[in-house]
Amino acid sequence: MNPIQIGADAPDFTAKDNKNQNVSLSAYRGKKVLLSWHPLAWTPVCTDQMRALETNLENFQNLNTVPLGFSVDSQPCKEAWATALQIKNVSLPADFWPHGKIARDYGIFDETEGVSKRANIIIDENGTVQWIKVYPGEQLPDINEVLQVLSSSK
Repeated sequence: MNPIQIGADAPDFTAKDNKNQNVSLSAYRGKKVLLSWHPLAWTPVCTDQMRALETNLENFQNLNTVPLGFSVDSQPCKEAWATALQIKNVSLPADFWPHGKIARDYGIFDETEGVSKRANIIIDENGTVQWIKVYPGEQLPDINEVLQVLSSSK
């Protein structure tokens, strides 16, 4: 399975987040959206990846971007994890059921492991995939690289 291509229309989705709210891509038209995918909650690299979203929230807002921290974990798991990490502002949607459907739609579901790959996908204000990077599972994505891509496409 290959990742979604730059220039493709981003598949819409609706998923429950850590606050038990429905999150839909189409609700963010007019803003950029960062889909920051991590394989599983409660693991060290994933923890650092999601904390970087929360820490840089103001930077994202200044770049008209909504960061979303996705994984295939269940909504209650994402809720407990966000509480433990003190993530209060960033939405952490759960791609739990149908299991990994959103990750599959974006071509980043690992069928062998049953989780998403670690990836960052930027969707522009019109719902088009603007940038994608898939990382080795153990590699922490460079948040500054993501912010640089966002700022260069203002």
